[in-house]
Amino acid sequence: MRRAARAACSYDADAADGGLMSIVMGLLGELSRIGRLASGGYDRRAWTGADLDCRHWFVQCADALDLEVETDRNGNLWAWWGADTGTSALVVGSHLDSVLAGGAFDGPLGIASAFAAIAQLRRDGYEPSRPVAVAVFADSEGARFGVEQIGSRLMTGALPAEVALALRDEGGTAMADAVTGAGLDPGRMGRDPARLARIGEVIELHIEQGRLPTRDGAHEGLAAAGAAIGVAERIWPHGQWRVDIDGRQDHGGTSAMQGRKDPVTGLANVVLAVRRAAVAHGAMATVGDLRIEPGSPSTIAATARLWIDARAGDEARIRRLLRDVRRMSGFDPVQEAWTAGTTFDPALTAGLAAALGDVPVLPAGAGHDAGVFASAGIPAAMILVRNRSGVTHSPAEHADEADCEAGVDALTTAIRVRSRAASVRVRG
Repeated sequence: MRRAARAACSYDADAADGGLMSIVMGLLGELSRIGRLASGGYDRRAWTGADLDCRHWFVQCADALDLEVETDRNGNLWAWWGADTGTSALVVGSHLDSVLAGGAFDGPLGIASAFAAIAQLRRDGYEPSRPVAVAVFADSEGARFGVEQIGSRLMTGALPAEVALALRDEGGTAMADAVTGAGLDPGRMGRDPARLARIGEVIELHIEQGRLPTRDGAHEGLAAAGAAIGVAERIWPHGQWRVDIDGRQDHGGTSAMQGRKDPVTGLANVVLAVRRAAVAHGAMATVGDLRIEPGSPSTIAATARLWIDARAGDEARIRRLLRDVRRMSGFDPVQEAWTAGTTFDPALTAGLAAALGDVPVLPAGAGHDAGVFASAGIPAAMILVRNRSGVTHSPAEHADEADCEAGVDALTTAIRVRSRAASVRVRG
């Protein structure tokens, strides 16, 4: 693997006079040098050289802000601001890993905005009355080992360590070996009750993904609502399913057409069935990964395998979609991952929306680390920054500078309000 050149953190206290956007754009600009693909987008899959360079950049930025940095036993990074008063912490942040050929804002915008917000608050002479942590959650995208939000799921116990460590990437590398190579001890990974007890609230800022309907149903996404920012009230249920199709390997130029057992024709039937069923049931589904073996143009394949990703506003639609895929294709998808619908803390979400000026409230179609903590019973909320392109997990993903600035202002307000909120003693 060719290692990307490490980027130095661009934060400079003397440059803070340039305003929040000079900080955010400078930080995102530094990150843009890591994992960039010649074809467009980024490849920062978990525990690769590019991902480790992003983590190194985070440590540099935290040091520049005089934040205390630590890595927990599940590989999540924490940069702490404020004295440990024995009260529960306010956690902000997101992730730095990416999908293959992902965009520049998905994850990094939340980290850069958190650093910029803290820089601004410090400039204002503000001191939090409870600890504030900027967190980078490890392997959030699931692009390498096939499971999303691995770092936060391990920490909360939603994903057993023995299951996670046995996962393998396309090259056959086990996650246990990948994290060992990054300097972690796989034997210590798993639920972390002491750290969970320190967390009082989680607020994650993230670029808007897709154009989902606002709570009142009047608008499809923030662009239609004419709003630079919004808050998420819930995450749609979603999951992944695998379909394995057996064939009979043979020569494509000598085997009679009528006698062939070609698994790719079955694969094509499943792909089309997924599309038709998603449209019929008002769901969102795709086949974004498929593998044909041995993969030679002149060879009838021995096996074909594909993965279905399906999401909807309610679980019943997803189950009906899968039922129709079985009926139309004749193949039975095997569930590999499932995340039930997640509701963010109603009081925290309502208070955040009010503090930010009664911004639009809408659902999120993608999974997020904040949702993992919400499912674990920790109050969590999300700030969404308008994505004018409506496209994500793609180089076309985009947020205007003005909208990013509105996002940083919103996060700054959120930290100011919530770090002064009545906080409870550390649990346990």
